[in-house]
Amino acid sequence: MKSNVLGYPRIGEKRELKKANEAFWAGNSTEEELLAVAEKIRVHNWQLQKDAGVDFIPSNDFSFYDQMLDFSFVVGAIPERFAPIKHLRNLDRYFALARGYQKDGIDITAMEMTKWFDTNYHYIVPEFTKNQTFSILVNKPLQEYNLAKQHGFDTKPVLIGLVTYLLLGKEKEEGFNRLDLAERLLPVYIQLVQSLVDAGAKTIQIDEPYLVLDLPAGAAEVYRKVYGELKKQFTNTEFILTTYFGALDNNTELALSLPFDVFHIDLVRATAQLDNVLKALPANKKLSLGVVNGRNIWKNNFEHSLALIEKAKEAIGADRLLIATSCSLLHSPCNLELENNEKVLTPEIKQWLAFAKQKVKEVTTLQALATGKVTPEVKAIFEENKKAAENRKTSTLIHDNKVKERVNNITAKDDVRHSPFSQRKVAQHKSLNLPLFPTTTIGSFPQTDEVRSWRARFKKGDLTQAEYDKLLEKEIEESIRFQEDTQIDVLVHGEFERNDMVEYFGELLKGYTFTKFGWVQSYGSRCVKPPIIFGDISRPEPMTVRWSQYAQSLTKLPVKGMLTGPVTILQWSFVRDDQPRSQTCLQIALAIRDEVVDLEKAGIKVIQIDEPAIREGLPLRQNEWKAYFDWAIKAFRISASGVQDETQIHTHMCYSEFNDMIEAIADMDADVITIECSRSQMELLDVFGDFKYPNEIGPGVYDIHSPRVPSQQEMTDLMKKAISVVPKEQLWVNPDCGLKTRHWPETKAALHAMVDTAKELRNLYK
Repeated sequence: MKSNVLGYPRIGEKRELKKANEAFWAGNSTEEELLAVAEKIRVHNWQLQKDAGVDFIPSNDFSFYDQMLDFSFVVGAIPERFAPIKHLRNLDRYFALARGYQKDGIDITAMEMTKWFDTNYHYIVPEFTKNQTFSILVNKPLQEYNLAKQHGFDTKPVLIGLVTYLLLGKEKEEGFNRLDLAERLLPVYIQLVQSLVDAGAKTIQIDEPYLVLDLPAGAAEVYRKVYGELKKQFTNTEFILTTYFGALDNNTELALSLPFDVFHIDLVRATAQLDNVLKALPANKKLSLGVVNGRNIWKNNFEHSLALIEKAKEAIGADRLLIATSCSLLHSPCNLELENNEKVLTPEIKQWLAFAKQKVKEVTTLQALATGKVTPEVKAIFEENKKAAENRKTSTLIHDNKVKERVNNITAKDDVRHSPFSQRKVAQHKSLNLPLFPTTTIGSFPQTDEVRSWRARFKKGDLTQAEYDKLLEKEIEESIRFQEDTQIDVLVHGEFERNDMVEYFGELLKGYTFTKFGWVQSYGSRCVKPPIIFGDISRPEPMTVRWSQYAQSLTKLPVKGMLTGPVTILQWSFVRDDQPRSQTCLQIALAIRDEVVDLEKAGIKVIQIDEPAIREGLPLRQNEWKAYFDWAIKAFRISASGVQDETQIHTHMCYSEFNDMIEAIADMDADVITIECSRSQMELLDVFGDFKYPNEIGPGVYDIHSPRVPSQQEMTDLMKKAISVVPKEQLWVNPDCGLKTRHWPETKAALHAMVDTAKELRNLYK
């Protein structure tokens, strides 16, 4: 019985990769310095897993930005618009694909980005054309395998599955299906595998998570053809097929018929699939059991996992089993040992948790327990595990009967606005008196090093509350004056007091706890530190009213109150696993509702409740969507429905495909929805037009995830596309997302161009 880790976090225990990337992008470090940091992280990760006793240690699970982008670069799937920068060094070209390029008279937009299945990780979407060709540009998998070898580690290279790679991409022209490209990509894929085999790789992991989704027509045949041909070429190489984030379900027969030596299944997200897989598993194949949760921070329940392992052992024998993480540990923080501040994370709660390093140890401990190799160390770990599980069950920290009772008393009236949108719109236009194509931003403004230093000094006690508040007030006033001077119509206060759009609220809600180093990668160098929901959620006091009210006192123009919605707070937290997620979400919804009502009482006429994660929370299988929408949309409506008709409710969603959920979006009944549209060149707006979406829409006119500054003409052209799809009376003009991660010079230039775009449109469409 072997131990198997599917992947390890790439950011470093203290976000070393983030800092190194950003220094390189800013021109403050060399490529050699960046490569040295990356090598140090990889060697640390390999050594940690080797020390824990892992049998299958992954390589090529590291990435400077994103693993899907890596593969596009490896096989030369680079969009034609990047041809003008062919002369750049490979690393600069690579980053340009993700971030865009604007230098030396060259201006290229970045590739699209969207969510990786139902996680908060974003991947760079491959772009395909009908005449797409593939060839190895840089053999990164081989480079990483050889690097591990140089340092004395025998690793298992990890490759994105060919079919998943194609299916998660996009056709950028009509007249072909991206699966048609499998025939062209396969020889290059075989070449990659051959290079690894020649270098000494005995086992190769191929990730095909698309097998837990509903497959499009023709995909099953492509799976059979591709992997049948691959195995023919490499009869002496062991291949592990990995699936995760859900159950194989109706793809079980297909998956297990593929000529792989080992099949990996996720038994955290889909425990019930074990019986079916065991029955269908061919007698000469092995099974990797994903029993250690790669996506949450709760300590593994060894007794529960051992019961699953024992069932599998009885069915197929110990020698055909691997004990594994459910998915890559990319989605987990690095190391719980760093959390030594008891004021931040109490010892009682800490004993319930496990981060990536601890999860690796859980894998090898379960392996030892399941094979009877129970050393005194293993026995002590097992006893501590049972004790922690029992403590969590009986802890008085978790339950609040008042919160439970309030959820039980929710009625049908609690999730409905007083009047339909058609009537609310009249009241809001009269109250706000906004022009055609009103302008706004999504909420946050750049958080400079100075602003971050204030927060750090305040947390350390070097600034008093009064001193800190004074500095924030000054920053808010400057942002209000800038917005007035720029002639933006609906202002924001800038969110300078906030560390993160979820963590900030978590710090003010009861039932949450926090970490100091619990960072996970969201995209590129963007890392988030999800708070931990361990108990029932309630709002002891107002959370945002003080700052919104102060900002509104500085101007006669409307200032938006800015909140994170209940589904996003749920999705972007590490959520308790001892009650249904729907119950936790409704608890959060009631807390946000209280805040919305208090903002209205404080004179805030426009309130934005962001829900960028509502698409992310959608189950992977379509037959489970209705149940999800029933509680997720209800939670949003509960949070938004406590106000009068005159109060305008906005929501924001980014990097989502809306075609499959447009009716649910309409059911949210937000007065205004702002969405990401610039990277897709307004393609995402088509579904709103086809659906005849009745409420108002702000399609993002520039990409805030890239440092490039779009011209007014570019924004105007995008808005003209929008006007061809959605009536002009329904349209707002705004960026794609919040501006927190940008710098002020590029932000000011882009927002001036955005307002000029709105002015031009008003003249054109009087």
